Amino acid sequence: MPRRARPAVLALLSAATFFAATIDAAVRPTKLQYQALKLANGLTVILSEDHSVPIVHLQIWYHVGSKDERPGRTGFAHFFEHMMFKGSKNVQPEAHSSYISSVGGLSNAYTTGDATVFWETVPSQYLPLVLWLEADRMASLRIDKDTFTREREVVKEERRMRVENQPYGSLSEIISDQAFTFSPYKHPTIGSMADLEAASVDDVRDFYRMYYVPGNATVTLVGDFDAAQAIDLVQRYLGPVPRSERPIPRDYAREPPQQREKRVTLEEPWPLPAVVVAYHVTYDGHADSYPLHIASKLLSDGQSSRIYQKLVYDTGIALTAFGGGNILEEPNLFFAVAIVQPGHTPAEAETALIAELDRLRNQPVSDHEIQRARNQFARDYILARETNQQKAMQLAHAAVIHHGDIGTADGEFDIFMNTTPADVQRVARTYFTPQNRLVLTILPRGSKPGDAQQ
Repeated sequence: MPRRARPAVLALLSAATFFAATIDAAVRPTKLQYQALKLANGLTVILSEDHSVPIVHLQIWYHVGSKDERPGRTGFAHFFEHMMFKGSKNVQPEAHSSYISSVGGLSNAYTTGDATVFWETVPSQYLPLVLWLEADRMASLRIDKDTFTREREVVKEERRMRVENQPYGSLSEIISDQAFTFSPYKHPTIGSMADLEAASVDDVRDFYRMYYVPGNATVTLVGDFDAAQAIDLVQRYLGPVPRSERPIPRDYAREPPQQREKRVTLEEPWPLPAVVVAYHVTYDGHADSYPLHIASKLLSDGQSSRIYQKLVYDTGIALTAFGGGNILEEPNLFFAVAIVQPGHTPAEAETALIAELDRLRNQPVSDHEIQRARNQFARDYILARETNQQKAMQLAHAAVIHHGDIGTADGEFDIFMNTTPADVQRVARTYFTPQNRLVLTILPRGSKPGDAQQ
């Protein structure tokens, strides 16, 4: 954005110009105030006081996701998200959530490729309750055959609803399966039907004993509490959970560098063709990951992004187009997807997607575009720490995914704000190369031969 504009256009540009010019002073988020400690049993604890409202948010991150599952036993991390609500020594099945809701609180959980996260938000006086509940299921989860069998059917039905019965529901699974050979991200977080069916209760118990231990967990508290008192409570409830001496396996298979472009054409029972262009990229926290995030903003963040503008607005090739970087704990993918508009061909969509990715390699990004991407990131960064829950997520992500470097929760802001057009072009030239590319064309089932090229 130019620093000066003609009077006739000042009214249109003033808001954006002001935001860009004052990014350092006006919108820089206040740094998160926190303290961190490790208990004798290996549990990591992060505390951040916020007395603005009388509530406390607790998150407990177990550093185990779908990438930690072994072949033939996929879906265990997600399955355990369910099992952790099925009762423990002192809590009946489903009673965990009932206790929380009975005091006016909220609770839930989610699983990713890298971690399994459980959280509660409660009035601040009920902090002892949530710590006791988390300690009880960490130390004494109830895993019996009947509960295991019932919950396995629940997870299988969840897979049917979210993946198998949704148009394009399996798209991310197909992309990962075709892009990877050895990567731990090759299989989906929810697991396969065959692996869920083959799992035994002994498999599940062993998974629990390996990963659901204090040394593999990070508790983050944000909200209305006194830190010294909160530490005493954490020590009282979670400190006695026995330490595990078993080493946590982290020997992830490494995807070898791709030596030539890979092209795949498949059929799925979808109404319209989909075209995917994907590239192997680095991991979260690597120096290249920050310009890749900015590249994702430029290419696919919203309807003003390059890919959406070109494929949807300008040419009408795609009904919709989207993508971005899966920047995770281990190397993953940067991808772009087009759902092909009737009257156009997958070949047109492929050409247009590759052209936009190549343009990022071959032409420097304008100052205006890079500033807009920075502004979008600043927006996301600020909005992502409005609540206690969001603050806890930022701190825990830094501690777990960045391997204890909690300072990155704040420090990354400056890295993004200082990312230059040259940085973006450098990573595009590094990763968006023909030999590193997957071109995946997915046709509606029963398409005629040659439909991908017509």
